[in-house]
Amino acid sequence: MAGHSKYANIKHRKGAQDAKRAKVFSKLGREITVAAKLGGPDPAMNPRLRLAIATARGQSMPKDGIERAIQKGAGSGEGENYEDIRYEGYGPGGVAIIVECLTDNKNRTAGDVRSLFSKNGGELGATGCVGFMFERMGEVVYPAEKASAEEMFEAALEAGADNVESGEEIHEITCAPEAFGAVRNTLEEKFGEPEKGGLIWQPKVTVPVSEDVASGIIKLIDALEDNDDVQSVTANFEASDEVMEKLLASG
Repeated sequence: MAGHSKYANIKHRKGAQDAKRAKVFSKLGREITVAAKLGGPDPAMNPRLRLAIATARGQSMPKDGIERAIQKGAGSGEGENYEDIRYEGYGPGGVAIIVECLTDNKNRTAGDVRSLFSKNGGELGATGCVGFMFERMGEVVYPAEKASAEEMFEAALEAGADNVESGEEIHEITCAPEAFGAVRNTLEEKFGEPEKGGLIWQPKVTVPVSEDVASGIIKLIDALEDNDDVQSVTANFEASDEVMEKLLASG
């Protein structure tokens, strides 16, 4: 499993996101607003909005916050106009990193992301410089208690998924992007709403790194994720469970 995915799973288990819950809700709300503005306020007719709402619920975002975000997106069209932007670059040890943003000011975001890379031992590159090292995949995540590893594996494959990774806390189901909607809907009928889901960047190859390099990469990832415009960060590093646990515990 790629280092950043493993890191995210450990943070999930330890509840490391709790201190940043307000920032997490802000980012979730932004995605809901954009989805409602682009595709309308009815989740039944708007797959992006339906997914954004499900993800927000999975992160325990309050219902009134979700409703406000939908209403904001369904308004008269006034206010911020957000757009999706992807940045690519290299972290410590030459690790490839993809940063996905949702911003109303491209110049501000580009400057912020470039600065965060530079301050944390990385370098922002041109679009496409590392994208070929990743592939777009659909991902659906369920809490481990929803089903046994065998039950989830069988249900996911029957739904059209390509792979299932089951751990102590979560099941991660991945599939081809074009199969995501069908896989998610089929699993939702059987297990209820997933904790989160969407399209992700999955590394084709991973780079083994030392503890020192992993520490630097995690600092860069955390700095990027702390930026209001950044929605997700993916890196292709690989480190042992022991190293990842140690670094998170000391973070």
